[in-house]
Amino acid sequence: MSGHSKWHNIQKRKGAVDAKRGNAFGKLAKGITVAAREGGGDPLFNFRLRVAVDAAKAVNMPKDNIDRAIKRGTGAGGEGQIDEVIYEGFGPGGVALLIACLTDNRTRTVAEVKRIMSKLGGTVGNPGSVMWMFDHKGVVMILDLTQIKNRDAFDLAMIDAGAEDLREDEDGLQVVCGIRDLPAVSQAVESQGVKLDGAGIEYLAKELMTVGDPEAQKQLDLLLEALDENDDVDAVYTNAA
Repeated sequence: MSGHSKWHNIQKRKGAVDAKRGNAFGKLAKGITVAAREGGGDPLFNFRLRVAVDAAKAVNMPKDNIDRAIKRGTGAGGEGQIDEVIYEGFGPGGVALLIACLTDNRTRTVAEVKRIMSKLGGTVGNPGSVMWMFDHKGVVMILDLTQIKNRDAFDLAMIDAGAEDLREDEDGLQVVCGIRDLPAVSQAVESQGVKLDGAGIEYLAKELMTVGDPEAQKQLDLLLEALDENDDVDAVYTNAA
């Protein structure tokens, strides 16, 4: 998909899970914990938790790890609280960045984010400095479009369920919707006999920009990779094309 997205991060974790299993599991566990804290520990009644658990299962995260993360979120695990925090800033080439983190130590996390940004040509901005450039949306991702037997009927079903946009490129299809419509759109995808490969809440750039300088693009790629690899960073969103 155009722009750096949460789906990009999940794909990276799938690819790197054998090499960096602990790091990948740790990030996914934090997402499960936050989802359980906000909506309860039963995936049947907590859509966000169901999505987080499905993502963990997709990379073969052990059931015991999943259960511990749920218990931590519901207060039964006896561990510290995980907080969600978003840092805003700019990367090489003037690209806007939203850095979504899940952390049990905000002081450590902000210091690490600032260190990475400073080292690799980025700057951390004030709250609101780039948030206005993004929309907060529900996103369903489908990789294998051959599952869709009748595209017109599928698109109509998505619109009826609340989809605002369908974006297709070489990576697959994104179905974009309002946050409240995400469960209904996800169910509509499954009712069409189509397997969804990801579903969640993301920040989508209102307008994309192209980094014209190859050196700036190379530096941006290094910055995004370094942020992705940090244990506390859950997702990085940009307006880079």
